[in-house]
Amino acid sequence: MTALGRSLFGRRARLRWIHLILGGALAMPYVLVGSVVVGPLAGGENVFGSLSLQLASFALGLPLAAVTSLFPLTRPLESGVVRSLCGVGAERLAYGPARTKGEKGRTAAWFTLHLGAGGIVAGMSLAVPPFAVTLIVLPFVPVLRDGWPGLPGLFGHTWALVLSPLAGAAMLLALAGCAAAVGALLARWAPALLGPSAEDRVAAAEARAADLAIRNRLARELHDSVGHALSAVTLQASAARRLLDADPEFVREALAAIEDTTRRTVGELDAVLGVLRDGDATGDAWGAAPAPTLAGDLDDLLRRTRAGGLRVDATVAAAVADPRALPAPVSREAYRIVQEGLSNALRHAGEKVTVALRVEVLDGHLRITVENPFGVAVPAPRPGGGHGLRGIADRARLLGGAAEAGAAGPLWRLHVRLPLKGTA
Repeated sequence: MTALGRSLFGRRARLRWIHLILGGALAMPYVLVGSVVVGPLAGGENVFGSLSLQLASFALGLPLAAVTSLFPLTRPLESGVVRSLCGVGAERLAYGPARTKGEKGRTAAWFTLHLGAGGIVAGMSLAVPPFAVTLIVLPFVPVLRDGWPGLPGLFGHTWALVLSPLAGAAMLLALAGCAAAVGALLARWAPALLGPSAEDRVAAAEARAADLAIRNRLARELHDSVGHALSAVTLQASAARRLLDADPEFVREALAAIEDTTRRTVGELDAVLGVLRDGDATGDAWGAAPAPTLAGDLDDLLRRTRAGGLRVDATVAAAVADPRALPAPVSREAYRIVQEGLSNALRHAGEKVTVALRVEVLDGHLRITVENPFGVAVPAPRPGGGHGLRGIADRARLLGGAAEAGAAGPLWRLHVRLPLKGTA
């Protein structure tokens, strides 16, 4: 009994009843338009004085409702109402305007169904309760027993007066059951008629993929910039500690490099975390984050790396220093690739090892090569490790290039090719 009471009078049933009443209210203008046509056809008879003429006006108004449902705002508004009042999950509904013929047809079918079912239930909700209440109080108010056309003398019988309250209560329960059943049917059919189409699902999947791609890019930037900074600062601090008494000038340079590295990295970290925190991982938001380039920031990168004690023999083509010589995406990604290559050398090459860096333009490609002796044994892979080389490969692949890394005789070699033409 409790479950039955909730299904008829619970919060969800009441909200769905309100949804149907709203449908009836929306149907009224169309019924009025239909009455303008039905009245003259009925010989000028008062349409609202005849139930059959009201039903005819109602039936004539529903096709007009189907036509007006083609307005773009119909589907978003109906989806919002269904989510709020019918208890249908937002993920099962489409909130954009109907674009294709199929979407428009389903929206028209839903709008017509909502107004049709709502008009019937709203009419019952207006007519049944007063009649049912009259039956319930009839035994206690004798004056109400007169004036029932078609039922002469019926309420003069005791059995009729006894059954009258039961009939009134049964009518109210029937009305509640009808409204609950119709509301449940509309809630069940809503996803089929207002749900996302195949095109909507594809668009949503593409939007999620684009968002994931941007977030993966932000993660690569964090890994490369912060990882390089930590490696450089660790070696610089270690070298400064060892030479604190023997070479104060070197210590001052190392501390200055540490300060510069941390300040720059904190700025990049704040910008990237700001994008993630605001939930605006889009191309526009990404453009506001700092973007060091090969042409403008390579010299500073080499200076900070050398301040940590790593010897870098850099051979850089003159064209690389010209910001107009390299496409902006290539210059940005190439900087991160060089940064990660030097970070690997900082972590694994060992002390007193010279790292050879070559950056050249050849055959329409920017070629980056980082070589260093093994120095120390390359560490075994650790859980979660290997992100740096994977990030380099991803950057190269996104620009249409390629990256190779591995042992080349006594050297560890990283070689990357980035095309200069056709880069988006």
